[in-house]
Amino acid sequence: AMMEELKLTHSQRRYLMDCVKRGDALPLQRLPPSGKQPVPASHPPACQPHRLPARPLLRPAKVCQAGDAYTREKFKPQPTRDLEKEKRRLQNILATGKDEMEEKVEQVLIQKKEEEIAEPDRFEELMNEIQERKEFLAEMEALGQGKKYQGIVLTEISQKMHEMEIIDKKRSEEMRRIMTKDFPSGNKSNL
Repeated sequence: AMMEELKLTHSQRRYLMDCVKRGDALPLQRLPPSGKQPVPASHPPACQPHRLPARPLLRPAKVCQAGDAYTREKFKPQPTRDLEKEKRRLQNILATGKDEMEEKVEQVLIQKKEEEIAEPDRFEELMNEIQERKEFLAEMEALGQGKKYQGIVLTEISQKMHEMEIIDKKRSEEMRRIMTKDFPSGNKSNL
């Protein structure tokens, strides 16, 4: 199709097909219109780019050995662990009979247990969330977008307040139970 687009003559097409069959490079210049085959321009060898052959050829052993293929990298060992740290650890084991690392692991486990026990108060979280929504609504009103978000934010705030009321009722019931256990003979109606 390309040959037809370039309107090559029959001899030019035959020349190009012969080049392809041999594996030679195609000519860089346009073929002359006459039936003569183009003569490649002779360039000095320094200017010609190095071309690889069309088919891979075996390289002689001298060429392979002349390259860097047979040279090995020198092994450069690096310290795999901190020797000073290992010395201090061994001294600690010999002096106290305990490994310093084991104590650190135990301390980390104790800290994790303490963090799990100290759960954040849900009532305070709800208070913070309501405050964030109020601040957001104030920012949107300052930007002129207050009407767009007012319904959504007020609905979320009312949901949070309803959840806070439920938590408050549960806490007050728990307080009543605790107070009635502490004062069983007292009048319950006064509490």
